[in-house]
Amino acid sequence: MIGAGPVAKLIDGAVYPKAYVLNRFIAKLIDVFIVVAADEVAPPVGFLAGLVYILIADGFAGGRSIGKRLVGLQTMRLDVRETAGFRESIIRNLPFGVAQLLFAVPYVGWIGSAAVLAFESVLIVGNEQGRRLGDEVARTQVLDAEQLAVPD
Repeated sequence: MIGAGPVAKLIDGAVYPKAYVLNRFIAKLIDVFIVVAADEVAPPVGFLAGLVYILIADGFAGGRSIGKRLVGLQTMRLDVRETAGFRESIIRNLPFGVAQLLFAVPYVGWIGSAAVLAFESVLIVGNEQGRRLGDEVARTQVLDAEQLAVPD
């Protein structure tokens, strides 16, 4: 794990440190590899399978995508101190779903996709709690799983 970030406050007053930014990027990179592999293995359906995975990935058991599980991160709902479900996962990952759809359009779509990903990345790095646009709308936050007392 690399460098501690600022402290994040949950609504009921509990305090958890911000997840390490590098760990978040590594987890997302693992998830992107899964999406690309799905597209390459089954081209007609792989694109849609990858899109569905991107949207629901954080709703799996314990609020963890495969990448988050491997890196040790967890997505939490701030309003109730529970792990994120499929509803929150879809809401928080809509910007990434839009980026994937844009990427399917040559040139202009690639630029749009890169812009969406860059914007979300800047928010993760610059936000005191590490929350990006999707997290703000879904009222979620990514935290280091070993620091939580919430079961999978």
